[in-house]
Amino acid sequence: MMEDQIKKLVKRYLDLNPSKISSIPVSGKIYDHEELENLIKVSLEGWWTEGKWNEKFENGLREFLGVKYVLTCNSGSSANLLAFSTLCSPTLGKDQIKKGDEVITVAAAFPTTINPIFQNNCIPVFVDIDIDTYNIDVNQLQKAYSKKTRAVFLAHTMGNPFNIKVVKEFCDEHKLWLIEDNCDALGSKYQEKLTGTFGDLATLSFYPAHHITTAEGGAIIVNNERLYKIVRSIRDWGRHCWCPTGKDNSCKKRFDWKLGNLPRGYDHKYTYSELGYNLKMSDLHAAIGVAQMNKLNNFIKKRKENFDYLYEKFGEFEDYFILPRATENSEPSWFGFLLTIKDVKINRTELMEYLNENGIGTRLLFGGNITRQPYFVDYNVKYKQIGSLQNTDIIMNNTFWIGVYPAITQKMIEKVIKVFRDYLKTIK
Repeated sequence: MMEDQIKKLVKRYLDLNPSKISSIPVSGKIYDHEELENLIKVSLEGWWTEGKWNEKFENGLREFLGVKYVLTCNSGSSANLLAFSTLCSPTLGKDQIKKGDEVITVAAAFPTTINPIFQNNCIPVFVDIDIDTYNIDVNQLQKAYSKKTRAVFLAHTMGNPFNIKVVKEFCDEHKLWLIEDNCDALGSKYQEKLTGTFGDLATLSFYPAHHITTAEGGAIIVNNERLYKIVRSIRDWGRHCWCPTGKDNSCKKRFDWKLGNLPRGYDHKYTYSELGYNLKMSDLHAAIGVAQMNKLNNFIKKRKENFDYLYEKFGEFEDYFILPRATENSEPSWFGFLLTIKDVKINRTELMEYLNENGIGTRLLFGGNITRQPYFVDYNVKYKQIGSLQNTDIIMNNTFWIGVYPAITQKMIEKVIKVFRDYLKTIK
């Protein structure tokens, strides 16, 4: 068969052109012939928008996480926007988050965890973090609470779960919504349960830097059918119709609805009950994800092994750096290896430049203190903060991270240690 010939050629091409890592990057995609074969297959099928491959990918994620619903979308950032916008839907009635309501979060975050809050005309309330876990200082939760507080929206920083027990108890006490940004933490566990399964909604990212990739893509995790219907509507232009892509009249009354101020019988496929967008994932992207799911458990295992090996080796540098600490009762699927400089003789910029010159990739902890970013000033973003955010400023000035992603070998880690050792000799 022609399809079998194509598969053989794809595998032969990869064998003749293996991917090469000339440096030690912080992250990257890992794939083989399976992803390429799926891409070619879906391309030849000609159904490129959301379809059977997307359904298969969603089912795989749902089974892995043990949840009721997983809804894919075009990015992790879109997933965050969809999750928060869902809680702002008027269809929630008294449970709706409204303009001017407050949402507790941290400023040591990626911007698209925070942006949906003020894009929906709500007020982020920033609390500080703990340095070694890089997650929310739960002792500040009660100080951040007010009569306007309606939700808590937090990421599991670099795959390290925040203190879910305390945060959940706080949310239950005050009847608050909880959104988990799980984009960096697929496979992480808290009290032996996977993160992304504790909140009212949770999000995932499948950008190439993440635990698995679909090139571009994301997902929303939800167990509540009411919330699932809302988030699906917002993702699908805001339409009231719940027919899958390419199918019509699942409700058997497509031309018999009376909604809003529209005339009876207005086509259900063009009736909109939410303020929506088109944020769907294509089958082209989902086909990559289907192949990646077969590799996920090994990816998680390798990330943990790389982190543990780095931690062991960095023991000799504890006078110079604060090493990352897993949150109590957690088992992180680490996204990276965070380091905070504690020796005043080390200049972070100079160190990062030295590492990069020697083929070792580095990154900062995202936006540092997000309130100090140019767009917060230029857009005149309204927010509140609890205290001085002292630790957040420390990570803005002194923290960076290196990679643990699965393509990094122990030999590469040995090189990392040598380069650090050589640099630290120069500052004595």
